Parts: sequence; C-alpha cells; structure tokens
Amino acid sequence: MLGRTFLWVTIGSCALVFLAAFESVAVTAVMPTVSRALDGAGLYAVAFAGPFATGVIGMVACGMWADRRGPVEPLYTSVALFSAGLLLCGLASSMEVLVAGRLVQGLGGGAVTVALYVVVARVYPEELHPKIFAWFAAAWIVPSLVGPVAAGAVTDLLSWRWVFLGVVVLVVLAMLMVVPALGGLGPEKAEDDEGTGEDSGRRPALLAWAVLAALAVLALNLVSEVPRVGGALALASVAVALVAVRPLLPAGTLVSRRGLPSVVLMRGLIAAAFFGADVYLPYLFTDRYDFSPTLAGLTLTFGGLAWSAASALQGRLGERLPHAVAVRIGTALLFLAVLPALATAALGLHPAVPIVGWVAGGAGMGFMYPRLSTLTLSLSTPANRGFNSSALAIADSLGAALSLALTGLIFTALPAPSTSEGSFAGVFAFAAAIALVAALLARRVAAKNERPLTTPTEYEEVPA
Repeated sequence: MLGRTFLWVTIGSCALVFLAAFESVAVTAVMPTVSRALDGAGLYAVAFAGPFATGVIGMVACGMWADRRGPVEPLYTSVALFSAGLLLCGLASSMEVLVAGRLVQGLGGGAVTVALYVVVARVYPEELHPKIFAWFAAAWIVPSLVGPVAAGAVTDLLSWRWVFLGVVVLVVLAMLMVVPALGGLGPEKAEDDEGTGEDSGRRPALLAWAVLAALAVLALNLVSEVPRVGGALALASVAVALVAVRPLLPAGTLVSRRGLPSVVLMRGLIAAAFFGADVYLPYLFTDRYDFSPTLAGLTLTFGGLAWSAASALQGRLGERLPHAVAVRIGTALLFLAVLPALATAALGLHPAVPIVGWVAGGAGMGFMYPRLSTLTLSLSTPANRGFNSSALAIADSLGAALSLALTGLIFTALPAPSTSEGSFAGVFAFAAAIALVAALLARRVAAKNERPLTTPTEYEEVPA
C-alpha cells in the first residue's frame, strides 16, 4: 500500500476520505456557534439535512459519469464542488448562504466517495482492495475521534469560519497527490460499449429518481415535528424514498436477491442498525446516568477504535478470511452489540454493559464495511462499477437516514424517558430487529456464480 507504485495515491485518496468525514463530523461541534453568529436557528436542521440529501444526487450522477467516461473527470468535478461548498460556508454572511454552501458541499462530497471507489478498481490490483478499503474505513473513524475536539479548538482560537476554509487548502493538497495516478484512466472501451444506448436513455430518469429520493430524505428531517400529522408525513416520506431509490440500486436489492443485490442491501441494513443505536447511546448515558456530554461521547470512542482495529485485521487476513464469512461474523457481532443496550435501557443495568457491548458493534462494522466494498467491485464489470459503487453509497446513506427518522418517531411516540424506560428500549429494540434481519440475510451476499456479469443491464434494469 505504501510502496513506490501506490504511495501518493494511497495517501491522497485516504486524505480526501478523511477530510470529507471530518467535515461531516466536525460541523456538529461548530453549528451551534454558526447558528448564533448568523441568526439562523430556523435553518439549523436544514444545514445538517441538506448535504445528506444532495449527496444522493452526487452519488448517482458521479456513478453514471464514471461508467461512461472513467473516474478522472468526475473526481476533479466532485472535488471542485466540495471545495466550492466549503468556501461558500466559510465566507457566508447569512444562514441562507451557509445552507447553500452546505448543499453544494454535499453534492461534491457524495460524488467524491463514488469516484474514489472507481479509482480504486482501476489503480489497485484486486488483492489490495480489502487493504485500501480498510484504510478508507479508518479514515472515516479517526475524524469521529478527533473531529469535534479539533473543530472546537479552531473555533475558540480562530473562528468557526476556519473549520470550513482551512479544509479547502488540505483538499487541494490531497488531490495533487492523487493526480499522478489518474493518467490513462479513461473509459474502458472494450466493455463500455455494451448497452450504452439503453443506458443513455435511462440516465435522465435515474437522475430524476435521485432528486426525488433526496427530497424525500430531506423531508424526513423536516416534517416529523409537524403537529398531529408529523408521523404520517414522515412515514409517507419513507415510502417515497423507497420507491425513488429502487431504480438507483441493483435489481432485486429490496428483496435481497443473492449476490450483488444482497451486498448493497446489507450495507443499508447494517448502517440502519448501527447508527440507529449509536445516536441514542450518548443520550441514554446523559439522561439516565448523568454522564457529561464529553464523557458520553468518549464512551463511543471504544467502538470507533474497535471498528478501526477490525478493519485493519480483516485487511491483513485478506483471502484467508472469505468475504461472506467476514460479513456473517460482522452481522452477528452487531446484533449481539445492540442487545446489551436494549437490556440496559429496559432493566437499568450498569452503563459499562452497553459500553463493552458497543466495542463488539464497532468490531462487527470493521469486519463488514471493507468487505462489502470489495464484494461490490468483484461482482461488477468495468461498465457498471460506477453505478454499483454509487448504489452502495446510496444504500449506506439512506439506510442510516431512514433508521434515524424512524427511531425518532419511536422515541417520541413512546413514553417520555423521564417517566418510563420505554423510549430508549423501543429505539434499541428497533435497531436490534434490523441487525437480526441483517444477520439472517448475511449468507446471501455470496453469489452462486462468482463470475462478474457481462453487461451492466443485468443489475441495472428495473423489472416492471
């Protein structure tokens, strides 16, 4: 990974992933200050939801572009959009301008992830894919450990604006490291010509579905608080999101067809289970056990460290640990990790119980995330790597978003936490149910025929 051939592309790619993750995490620490400075309390939620929604559009557009033209142009464009969004945020004179910048930032950030997946497929030999995806996983975890503290320090010492502006310079430097490896990564003509006519006709429709899915995801973060009808509107948004996302995923994903469709579905399920529980663990600690916010957040650090360590371990094991086995181990660990949180919420156990349990959850995610990425590439052809990579990222994002929306509804519908254990127990029971479904379906990620498909339309077409 750090040999002469791959040194700079490895460092640059991981740096881009790290910076995108840092912005996603760090903004949580500075947004209250930004909201006060720009008098933008009314747009506070949209500032978080906006990048997530536009990221779906970026993922789809970048995936199709990379399939047609190779990853170079999409990567340059996505990095430029991400940087432009950061500049708008850092120079914003009003909350409206900052939200606009966040929308542009999300569009570029979602596309960066997909473009880098295609770069990995083209630059690295297949035996190194588990290792580079383990590095990507670590690049996502480290910001969750240091991002909020670093952003808070920058805000205290300089200004919240430098949390955005300072990253722009680092993004440019990271991109310069990747540039030498991009030479000659144009479209792969030999296989790209098959089915292009049908694909060209489908592209506008796919983008339209992506926009609809993005609007539904954004609505989930806005309508749940509407008096009396908020729950119904949120559930309607979930239904719209599922309908809209169907054409953006491999055919058979929502019914767990064996092989690539189940790989993509698995990514959405484990994101839903993990993040659905992860968000409420600090809340449980502060509400029931009087943890300080800093201590409550610190308890999750152990899960993050386990995620990073497990990612490194599966990378070292390589082919000695089959992909499907890694996924089965990971889903089992995730299910077992949510159970202590559920038991603690329902029975009032010692807080050490869910903290230790969440270490298993982090380890399970570390085993699965890199292997699901590797499986996606191994079950793709050069002509549909972009589509399948974007599908994986979309399932990841939408799985977490839908889960958080539904856990929010559960939390508010059940008795208040000050009078009953029901709210937290309901949330963790929901996350445990999703984790159990993932564990039961884990075997389906192994295709009966491991040979990659010969045409993209076998996975892309939507049945009537």
